Amino acid sequence: MRMPSAAPPSAEPHVKQPPAAERVYSHVKQAVLDRRYEGGTLLTEGELAQAVGVSRTPVREALLKLEMEGLLKLYPKKGALVLAVSAQEIADVVETRLLVEEFAVRRAVPAPPALLTRLEELLAEQQRRAGAGDLAEVAVTDRCFHAEIVRHAGNQILSRLYDQLRDRQLRMGVAVMQAHPDRVAQNITEHAEILDRLRAGDADGAAAAVRGHLGRVDALVRGAGR
Repeated sequence: MRMPSAAPPSAEPHVKQPPAAERVYSHVKQAVLDRRYEGGTLLTEGELAQAVGVSRTPVREALLKLEMEGLLKLYPKKGALVLAVSAQEIADVVETRLLVEEFAVRRAVPAPPALLTRLEELLAEQQRRAGAGDLAEVAVTDRCFHAEIVRHAGNQILSRLYDQLRDRQLRMGVAVMQAHPDRVAQNITEHAEILDRLRAGDADGAAAAVRGHLGRVDALVRGAGR
């Protein structure tokens, strides 16, 4: 298959490029997260080296790192297989999100003005990205909306735990929106409901909105992840 091309290097002489392995890592990881490399795709060192414009040595280094992160499985002399999202992984992620996010949204009430302002900004950004049809960035903004609430709960351990879900959330989010384009507008509506409940100081209502939102996402992700 044809490899997605990496971004061309900057023409400005004073701008130093990242190391080759880092460029390969970023290129492959982003393509996996936004599903340009879907589960089941076999990537070869030669194709990736050509796509990014590097030798094979940094490609191997990058692929090893991505294998450690659970995105790829390396097969000597064959290449790297992009791992599909399993049903168990989906269940684990959604269950963890429910536990963390329902707790966090309750702790965020009464919501400080800074949180409400930031959520309004993210909601507006999500609407702009949706209007442009950029699903990868919609998924990023979606994830940031939820992460902001978790961060304002004031529990740093929970925040770090939630950050560990980032890559899986982004990958699943893009999968859902590709399979169910109408879900983009529904996500925005459900985020607006969560924000309204926070603005009203309604902890029970905010928790119910989060629970309903994640429950609907769960059902769709299970279908899209198969």
